[in-house]
Amino acid sequence: MAFKAIMINKDGENFTREVKEIDQSFLKHGNVLVKIDYSSLNYKDGMILKNGGSLVKEYPHIPGIDFSGTVEESDSKKFSKGDKVILTGWRVGEIYYGGYSQYAKVQDDFLVKMPSDLDSKKAMILGTAGLTALMCVLAIQARETILLGDPIKDVLVTGASGGVGSVAVLALSKLGYNVSAVTGKKDKADFLKSLGAKTIVNRDDMDQDARPIDKGLYDGVVDTTGGKILSKALSHTRPNGIVAACGLASSYKLETTVMPFIIRGVKLWGIDSVTAPAKRREFLWSQANTYIDFSKLSEGVQEWGLNDLVNNSSKILKGEVSGRVVVNVNK
Repeated sequence: MAFKAIMINKDGENFTREVKEIDQSFLKHGNVLVKIDYSSLNYKDGMILKNGGSLVKEYPHIPGIDFSGTVEESDSKKFSKGDKVILTGWRVGEIYYGGYSQYAKVQDDFLVKMPSDLDSKKAMILGTAGLTALMCVLAIQARETILLGDPIKDVLVTGASGGVGSVAVLALSKLGYNVSAVTGKKDKADFLKSLGAKTIVNRDDMDQDARPIDKGLYDGVVDTTGGKILSKALSHTRPNGIVAACGLASSYKLETTVMPFIIRGVKLWGIDSVTAPAKRREFLWSQANTYIDFSKLSEGVQEWGLNDLVNNSSKILKGEVSGRVVVNVNK
């Protein structure tokens, strides 16, 4: 059986990416064959499609860190032919062949059965970015549990016009919080307000050296950027607030002091969606419709084909992609 996939290859300094027709025998990993409907574009995908991003170790390789589709063949007791499934994380698209393909073969432990109230497209409208955002939102919510009902009022989301940020803005707003959205794109203010943001914060006002402790403005923060913006967010977090850190779009460095943690009791909660346990993933996907208004989110979704990815994937690294990009691998 032959099918189409994006193939990346590297020979010395020469890096190539192209849509190719390949044979099923090329798929050497896993015990479940999935016919893919959709994938999505995430920041990590952009890095891999640029030059491998120091993440891919063996070439040639099929990228794409997530996908949704239907089980075609299975040597697993967990899944049968016809099951609708979702995959995110587990270094698929990095060390295992990924979702920018019409078929993928993966280990059954990497898959989650799709809830009955989702479909393949909705699953990838969320994708890795959306799952990460939901993990951040639940971390913020946990403040009320940890502090026995002390309510959350104000939440900051950095990198708000990106994939993780836009989903977080929508979900946090749906929970009734006052969301301040940080963006460097003035033309995205109306988009973010349509998702529920109450206030738009200029990125330049956050991307600067922070005082150890500054005026307390936020009960919670979802940070997708790292660097000075995260330092600044920590300094503005109110006593016992939670900062969920999930990205490094600005920088992988963090310069701060212990003062937010020992004077205000701020919690810095690291979010890793790559190796989240299966039970947690199943729970998060089962709650997707509770937290997400897909009619609102869909307004900011672009649909690309495999050739579009080859030509345009670098835009996500330049901050030129807002909202979510769904990849129709059969387009």
